[in-house]
Amino acid sequence: MPRIRSLRPLLISSVVAALIVACATSPTGRRQLRLVSDAEMAQMGAAAFQELKQKTPPTKNVKVNDYVQCVARAITREVGGDWEIQVFESKEVNAFALPGGKIGVYTGLLKVAENQHQLAAVIGHEVAHVLAGHSAARVSNQMAAQLGVAVLAGATGLSPEMIGMGANLLLVLPNSRADETESDILGQQLMARAGFDPAQASQLWINMAKGAGGAPPQMLSTHPSPDTRIRDLNDNLPRVRPLYEQARAAGKRPNCAA
Repeated sequence: MPRIRSLRPLLISSVVAALIVACATSPTGRRQLRLVSDAEMAQMGAAAFQELKQKTPPTKNVKVNDYVQCVARAITREVGGDWEIQVFESKEVNAFALPGGKIGVYTGLLKVAENQHQLAAVIGHEVAHVLAGHSAARVSNQMAAQLGVAVLAGATGLSPEMIGMGANLLLVLPNSRADETESDILGQQLMARAGFDPAQASQLWINMAKGAGGAPPQMLSTHPSPDTRIRDLNDNLPRVRPLYEQARAAGKRPNCAA
């Protein structure tokens, strides 16, 4: 037992050193943990997308599909790459983008995103998650949290359940909220560059808030509250308005009809 305890500081130091080496930087300068490669994340994204396509039917509404494709293509042209876009027939108010160039939009979202600009805010937000490497960071954070629980439980005698709860509150959830805020800002930039009105990003969250119901406290949520998002997007508007005006002057005037 003394021998094991004597090795604990070395083990903890080794873990900390490994995590420091694996740090990366997001587009806005935030430090991120990266324990998985882009290629590995692309494989995970492709597998998850394939599974979703098998479980959720695509929409048969050609007009809706063309509308979403029009908005999504305008956004992805700004970032380049080959993106696969799928419109799912579902009442769920949601959309996502996955590493490897995969975008999914649920038809239920169109009841909240009332026009092309608001839909662009959602798709821009989701694409920003991919560009900023948030999926890789979240996977890495989960891996680090699990490893940290095992190390700290052995070193302190505290129960893994107690340490795990603390790690989730102090590491995983706050980082997720920070990811959401960063993607809101990057997504607003992206939609503006594509010629969509960035002022509509905050209006989207006003719509979302109307149907939010009993949302969990912000401290225990992986997403900022709608009020926080609305405030941050409005505060950022003066910085992205010039991008929108430049895009419009360059002829980027999306006309995606719902």
